[in-house]
Amino acid sequence: MVIQNGDATRNRAADASSASLASSNNVTVVQLKKQINLFHAVCIIVGIIIGSGIFVSPVGILQNVKSVGMSCVMWAVCGVFSALCALCYAELGVTIPESGGEYTYIKRAFGDFPAFLAMWINFIIICPVCVAASCLIFATYILRPFFLDCDPPVTSIRLIAALVIVFLILVNCVNVKWATKIQVVITASKLLALFLIIVIGFVSMGQGNVENFNKAFDGSDFSAGAIAISFYSGFWAFGGWSYLNFLTDELIDPHRNLPLAIIISMTIVTLVYLVANIAYFSVLTPMEMLRSSAVAVTFAEQTVGVIAWIMPVLIAISVMGSMNGTCLSMSRLFFVGARNSHLPNIISMINYKYLTPAPSLLTILILTLVMQSFEEIFFLIEMMGFGFAIVLTCVFAGQIYLRFKEPDIPRPIKLPIILPIFLLAVSLLILVLTCIQKPAESLLAVILILAGVPLYLIGVLWRSKPREISDLIHQVTCFIQKILLVVPQEKSKELK
Repeated sequence: MVIQNGDATRNRAADASSASLASSNNVTVVQLKKQINLFHAVCIIVGIIIGSGIFVSPVGILQNVKSVGMSCVMWAVCGVFSALCALCYAELGVTIPESGGEYTYIKRAFGDFPAFLAMWINFIIICPVCVAASCLIFATYILRPFFLDCDPPVTSIRLIAALVIVFLILVNCVNVKWATKIQVVITASKLLALFLIIVIGFVSMGQGNVENFNKAFDGSDFSAGAIAISFYSGFWAFGGWSYLNFLTDELIDPHRNLPLAIIISMTIVTLVYLVANIAYFSVLTPMEMLRSSAVAVTFAEQTVGVIAWIMPVLIAISVMGSMNGTCLSMSRLFFVGARNSHLPNIISMINYKYLTPAPSLLTILILTLVMQSFEEIFFLIEMMGFGFAIVLTCVFAGQIYLRFKEPDIPRPIKLPIILPIFLLAVSLLILVLTCIQKPAESLLAVILILAGVPLYLIGVLWRSKPREISDLIHQVTCFIQKILLVVPQEKSKELK
């Protein structure tokens, strides 16, 4: 799958594409454009983070700490911790203002091979599993109003899941602005849904329904194990704060807008999560929340009655926003990886008409459709935790190492070094907890990660391939270029 084309093949493919497309190409510079402003950036982060979790099953913390008060405290703690992680990414993003996010930072700190493995983890595990699961959740909730007394048919779920990812990928292939505008609309919709929940909840509290908050900390489990596992659950509910770093090349004024977008987004998400949970507890008892398969739906059924059907639709829209933001961000990671010869050269090319990384987006589409075909998709979801914990640990270790390796590099934001040290320690703890909680999933993740080692040796390090193999790669690359109308990205002052 990962095949290094070699410099000669890369040049021949570029020359061939230039010759075949020159007559129809009216674009002066073929490159990704800076067109994501601060508002779009905030919508991307908020849209990715607020997915199905807060609507469907915000009970991972509650079932461990066992009290309303401690549950709210842990939501706040997880939000603050995620914000600290995001601030470290902001420092790295303005210090190394290049797309690719964690892949780029690990490459700068530790070199090619660790960066390749970080990219490989995202390529084979995190991205396709995340998007595939979101598609299936979207389809389930968009169909739920039509199947009130039973579960939607599996065939219908998989068909709609496939259609929605095809639609989103096509939009991202045609126009980045369309994709960001969709993200704005979806983010507004999910915030509206949460605003309705919050208003209904606080009206209920105003009517005197505050029984769940009396002696809110009674029965709390303050043990280290319960707090650690509840923190683990809450931390993943904030997942997605790092994705804007994958889009740095397309972000307008990244030195200003990247840290601002992260700070604004994390503040919004943390406050919304905390207040939404308070609203839930104003209507539902802890036992009702733990028994519910979709807390927001149960909440709506008990408060708005006949129009409760709207909640599954809003959940589906929310999940769609997470999918769109993930595709937009992750496609840039694979684009940068291919540009560094860590993926096939074709993935580093841009559609000359729309100026979008179409091959990278279509790669995500193919991988997602493959993952959707697995029966045990939620087994794969649990496997993601291990992969992300490894990447996170490497990023914070790299941030600390860069302070000593490149002490004089300009850092527009420079956080106290104790912060990445603390986050590195917590990331290692999360990694250990994942292995303990999910040993089978962690083992499978290790096997998939190790599968990248021979691919790196064959695809990246083995540069002097036989002519027959090089010619075949060249022919396939040129064929795909002609089909997708893609060419290598041209150099400009912004890229140098």
